[in-house]
Amino acid sequence: MALSTEQQTKMWAMLNQTRGQIGLTAYKDYIFGILFYKYLSGKAARWLGGVSRGETWESIYSKNATKALLHMRKNLGYAIQPSDFFSDWKKAIDEDKFNIGMMTDAFGHFNQQVAFEAKGDFEGIFDGMRFDSADLGANAQARASVMISMIELLSAPEFDLSGSDDTVSDIYEYLVKQFATVLASDMGQYYTPKEISEVMARILTFGRENEERFSIYDPTVGSGSLLLTTASYMKNSHKRGMIKYFGQEKDATPYRLSRMNLMMHGVEYNDININHADTLESDWPDGVVDGKDTPRMFDAVMANPPYSAHWSNKDREDDPRWREYGVSPRTKADYAFLMHCLYHLEDNGRMAIILPHGVLFRGAAEGRIRKALIDKHQIEAIIGFPDKLFLNTSIPVCVLILRKNRIESDVLFVDASKDFEKLKKQNQLRSEDVERIVDTVISRKDIEKYSHVATLDEIKENDYNLNIPRYVDTFEEETPIDVVALSKEMIALNSEIGKAESDFLALLDELAITPETKEIIESTKAVFR
Repeated sequence: MALSTEQQTKMWAMLNQTRGQIGLTAYKDYIFGILFYKYLSGKAARWLGGVSRGETWESIYSKNATKALLHMRKNLGYAIQPSDFFSDWKKAIDEDKFNIGMMTDAFGHFNQQVAFEAKGDFEGIFDGMRFDSADLGANAQARASVMISMIELLSAPEFDLSGSDDTVSDIYEYLVKQFATVLASDMGQYYTPKEISEVMARILTFGRENEERFSIYDPTVGSGSLLLTTASYMKNSHKRGMIKYFGQEKDATPYRLSRMNLMMHGVEYNDININHADTLESDWPDGVVDGKDTPRMFDAVMANPPYSAHWSNKDREDDPRWREYGVSPRTKADYAFLMHCLYHLEDNGRMAIILPHGVLFRGAAEGRIRKALIDKHQIEAIIGFPDKLFLNTSIPVCVLILRKNRIESDVLFVDASKDFEKLKKQNQLRSEDVERIVDTVISRKDIEKYSHVATLDEIKENDYNLNIPRYVDTFEEETPIDVVALSKEMIALNSEIGKAESDFLALLDELAITPETKEIIESTKAVFR
């Protein structure tokens, strides 16, 4: 069950009361890290409850520590030693025995007890927390006080993680969105509005929802929301090993958050493959290995890359990702990201990418790339969205849907820019707007002033310009003004005004006049003469 508005408001208020003087940018790393550790602790405790046969973890550990830790690592991908659980920190606080060294030791032990095959999933995941940082306070006592407040906050009923995976993920998603809203310039760049994620996910998985195995890839993974939303529409998403999640992220904070996010949504560590690197600089997964081109291919690829980013495009002509199309300009990497996604797409797969509208009509190198994609019939649909949907930019964006080996040469254009709910500072797609977009793309409908399936000949007539208004006319003619009727209405109105003034002056003449009121009445009459 989703969090209620009351729960959300209370959680955020409690969090703000707790952080004291710490800036939100620094605070978020500690809150997310400790929340995730609490989740891992709870998961380990539940697993122990199912296998310990009533014996305490301390007792099992004391008999053969190495064997005990190995058994937990084998099943969970990590192991937590006795006295290192989140609940142990809370107990120490209640007994006035807590010190910040308990947390330092716990995270140190945890890093040592990660299974070899899970190293990539947990490596550096708690690096955002530095317990000697001046961000937390000037001395050990001040830093311990901050940690105590965070642990007590996350021990409140509002942050109970013992329920279903849905409850856990709702809490995590809510906090990601809240921090992204407040820190738009810091986190907004990797937070994709849920409604756009849903549009992309439903289109990418259409007709394949029941497949036993499905692989998904996001080369600019951010917080991982696009991967999770896409997987949620697959029937087997809750089964271990059925969905494989791949992603790459350049920035350290979202790289950590994406892995936390996936695991707190119930995704097992051995189904997660998130890499920390620059996608354009370092092709992954696989790509060119020992001089041989062996890229990994995926059933669905989705991305919300940084818009019109600068990149190093020198000597890239032989890179297999864009060898067939050309290299994107140095100051605009939009098509470089698009072609990377397309390169890693299975022959029968589908991809969706969010980009600025400029990719639809800009010329020079981008125009040549766009022409090649159109001539290969790889662009399936283009959806234009309203402005002000994103936290960090007010510009409107479009989503391009592509397939590798289409036979049809037409392109569906959807202008969804007029359908939204206006909020205080932003716009938001309503559920009916999402439904209309998805239904239009799936059925490839021609709808007056909303969508159009353009033939290749139409696109050629427009010199391969894909600007949506060239294909979907949303112009609304203004109602013609009847000048004669308007003149008659003005004459009648002036006549009514004149009569009202005369009646008012007549009333003034009937008033009993005293020396005190005479001057006021005369000045009032002068106004109407």
